[in-house]
Amino acid sequence: METTNEKNLATFTHLSALSQYCIPFGNYIFPILIWSTKKDKSEFIDFSGKQILNFQLSIFLYTLILGLIAVPILIATVFSTIPLDTLINDADAMFDHLSIENISGIIIVALIAVLSFIGLKIAEFFLIIYASLKTANGEKYKYPFTIPFIK
Repeated sequence: METTNEKNLATFTHLSALSQYCIPFGNYIFPILIWSTKKDKSEFIDFSGKQILNFQLSIFLYTLILGLIAVPILIATVFSTIPLDTLINDADAMFDHLSIENISGIIIVALIAVLSFIGLKIAEFFLIIYASLKTANGEKYKYPFTIPFIK
């Protein structure tokens, strides 16, 4: 049975990942700090720390993959659709060249990647909150679609 202090620290470990919205890389720094200082003293905090770090690393990997899909496609499409002199001289005319006829299947793939990224970030936020609630109740929570980098 976990003590209240262990539950609170494990919950705070999960919630500390939300610091990414205020502090760059806070979603890695704060969970690592909490986990590394208390992992030897509590199996529950050790489990929770590994879960949140694995989840954050998995989210980073998924984001990187989606970015590698979407960004080059969007850049290539914009530069192939819009003449370079239009981009340099008249930014407003740029939108005249972007039309529904110029959207190809590859652009749809890029847009799906962008929408997937948005959905991933929304899911990340709610999964962190859900994991925090489960952990506060003393339950061990495993994030879905998480790659076990740290075992």
